[in-house]
Amino acid sequence: HVQLQASGGGLVQAGGSLRLSCAASGRTFSSYKMGWFRQAPGKEREFVAHILWTGGTTYYADSVKGWFTISRENFKNTVYLQMNSLESEDTAVYYCAGTGSDYRTDYIYWGQGTLVTVSS
Repeated sequence: HVQLQASGGGLVQAGGSLRLSCAASGRTFSSYKMGWFRQAPGKEREFVAHILWTGGTTYYADSVKGWFTISRENFKNTVYLQMNSLESEDTAVYYCAGTGSDYRTDYIYWGQGTLVTVSS
């Protein structure tokens, strides 16, 4: 049974940076990919970025490409989201997700979310 714990959110001024972490816990862990999603006030949850667990290939939403970086440390079962040049539009609850298998491509495990607030 896998659980995901997201952390690192907080209050930051526009133009600042934050690094989010997502740690997987359980007796075993396997995931084809892990991703970050976010949900802003009054909006639906949207995709931010994902990373393939083994090869490290990344993919980003157009809205964050060039400013956000997703990475992972396999031996720690942890994925990160480095967010630079933050703007008020980035304010949201950020969720991490995993597929739970090295062959399953759909997300079935979700973290509790961590709040990122960007002030002007």
